[in-house]
Amino acid sequence: MAHLRSRRRTALALPLGIALAASLGFVPGAASAAPNESPAPVSAQAAKDAPALAYVVNTRTDHQTIEYVKKAIAKAGGSVVVAYEKIGVIVAHSSNPDFGKQIREVRGVQTAGATRTAPLTPAGTTEDGAPKLLSKADAKSLEAAAASGDEPLEADQWDLRAIGADKAAKINPGSAKVTVGVIDTGVDDTHPDLAPNFSPSQSASCVGGKADTSAGAWRPAKKDHFHGTHVAGEIAAARNGVGVAGVAPGVKVAGIKVADPVSELFYPESVVCAFVFAADHGVEITNNSYYVDPWLYNCKDDPDQRAIVDAVNRAQLYAQRKGTLNLASAGNSNHDLDSDAIVDDSSPDDSTPVTRTIDPHECFDVPTQLPGVVTVSATGVKNLKSIYSSYGKGVIDVAAPGGDKFQIPADTPSKNGRILSTMPGGEYGWLQGTSMASPHAAGVAALIKSTHPKAGPAELQRLLKKQADKLSCPEGPYDPDGDGDVDAICQSGGKDKNGFYGSGLVDALDAVQK
Repeated sequence: MAHLRSRRRTALALPLGIALAASLGFVPGAASAAPNESPAPVSAQAAKDAPALAYVVNTRTDHQTIEYVKKAIAKAGGSVVVAYEKIGVIVAHSSNPDFGKQIREVRGVQTAGATRTAPLTPAGTTEDGAPKLLSKADAKSLEAAAASGDEPLEADQWDLRAIGADKAAKINPGSAKVTVGVIDTGVDDTHPDLAPNFSPSQSASCVGGKADTSAGAWRPAKKDHFHGTHVAGEIAAARNGVGVAGVAPGVKVAGIKVADPVSELFYPESVVCAFVFAADHGVEITNNSYYVDPWLYNCKDDPDQRAIVDAVNRAQLYAQRKGTLNLASAGNSNHDLDSDAIVDDSSPDDSTPVTRTIDPHECFDVPTQLPGVVTVSATGVKNLKSIYSSYGKGVIDVAAPGGDKFQIPADTPSKNGRILSTMPGGEYGWLQGTSMASPHAAGVAALIKSTHPKAGPAELQRLLKKQADKLSCPEGPYDPDGDGDVDAICQSGGKDKNGFYGSGLVDALDAVQK
């Protein structure tokens, strides 16, 4: 399954290597001082015999350079899928096995590389574990017992109460002028809890790197591509007397589908498209509960991975400049993202993984560790870090409910420590993961934007952190599963900050009152 999930860090604290971010022309590739000639043309037979791959080609942003590079792409046996001139990113396909190497030598190309290790097919998420659907019998039982004024299934939504979202909704449910874009597997806008707040004009499919805005293109390709629909409900399920409630039940939600319809992987060109589309269509906040496939961490000493970081970063920075706040999940690997070394045995996930040891200060989880993106860790009902949630001093910005099977609520009918939300086909189900934490924070950010409509991305992030309820590092060993082993170590990151929770647990009630 794709890489729906989590992880990220703060803009100013980024290591020099990724502060690639200061300008669009960042991170010149090894071949930046390249010869001016176009690449030698690839033979027709070589192109025919080789499998096709997708590439991102990152250039200077002037029109003349981009047109020159387009011609070079054709000469090297490639075809242009789409060119995002405002950020200097070209998406291309080629069967030439030397395409990346040749294009990196073209004048004006700053970085370029393949976005996958497996060939294109005709046709990554971060939830932790399989979903559990709410049965019709249990739903009826919950509905019958629902308190007056609550949504029928709200008694099982411990997560809303944990951040004061139930109380906040009575003061300000959020403004319909604010839209949260769910960059994900697609959103089932026909769900009765999502239909009232769905914005089709701000929705699309970006699969393959080029936006498709035809009716329904944003919907999941299959019913079991449930992730985006669950996330959307956490953010903005309407308080309409049906099912569940979202953190910000008065705001709009848009679906921007990026999951491959077959593999459900989130490839870089699709994510680039999504950030640009969101920015150009007035989406104020995006939720990113995934990592960009096929690499769990993208290392800048590899030309392909370097190009992926460059391309996605250009797109998300463009969105920030246009007024969009981007939030991302911290990941479900229980990795310390501020450690000296992490073993990655899952990359690349579209072919054969190779075990490697990486330095998370040099190899980046994308988009989680990109500058300006709000990184969200997950907590359970006891306000402890969820056992699976990645963490790291100076990396985590805020925490939010993501669920944890080891933290069981005592005051809910189902006694389920995971997160209940919408599923395709009008259903409901429980999931846990940093994928579920990030949309809670996105919902709170949407409430802040509703309260402070003139606030830009930097101010929204400042207020999100300032209003968060401080959580201290756990006293004694952190052993949530009780097996006797210390599962993670929480380090203080300065006044009122630490590696587990960043600035603290997001607060929906403060968001509408301050």
